[in-house]
Amino acid sequence: MFSRLRLWPALFAFATTLFAQCAFAEAPLPEISKTALANQLQVGDLVFIRVTALPFRKVSETTQSWTNHVGIVVATGGDEPVVAESTFPLSKRGGLSKFLDRSENGRVEISRLNAPLSAAQQQTMALAAQKRMGIFYDTGFDLHSSRQFCSRFVQEVVKEATGIQVGQVETFSAMLARNPETKLGFWRVWYFGSIPWKRETVTPASVMNSPQLRPVFDGYVKVPTA
Repeated sequence: MFSRLRLWPALFAFATTLFAQCAFAEAPLPEISKTALANQLQVGDLVFIRVTALPFRKVSETTQSWTNHVGIVVATGGDEPVVAESTFPLSKRGGLSKFLDRSENGRVEISRLNAPLSAAQQQTMALAAQKRMGIFYDTGFDLHSSRQFCSRFVQEVVKEATGIQVGQVETFSAMLARNPETKLGFWRVWYFGSIPWKRETVTPASVMNSPQLRPVFDGYVKVPTA
């Protein structure tokens, strides 16, 4: 009987630890319909998704983030919000629905600048995006090239309209140093045998994690049932 009583403190401690782990376990991400999501959006909102093409999956692995693509809302007054983006082969504008349809399992995060945008800033943002339409996609992810890529595109649009920089400019060397487990074989092939270690870039993950932004929605778009 005495030995059994001595076990109670250990059992109690185990049960308490187990309960705490369950209580603080990460909750499943919420779901939302496209319509409900669209109704929340404002000009200037950033829309992060995950596309499944191999190069973009490698971007996710290298940056240790689920996201690998981002666009920016430039209009909300029509049938649905309009998202501007730098994509292959040319930067373009399109409806929110088609943009979300490209995301694996409907994963999406909407982020918004901490400071509300004035009407003038919203207009400037739309114009800044418009003048970057039709530019070829930069598969080299070079911040200083004449082409574009998604995170550079939204960074430049936001900065032109507000003066705020979202995302961290960094070299390939610094980025890969944060993730020493990165397998470089793909990137060596991608850059024809020579990774440009000193090249400056900005990534979707860096933009999403910017302290100048706050999440508005983080979860999944519900797929309608037949």
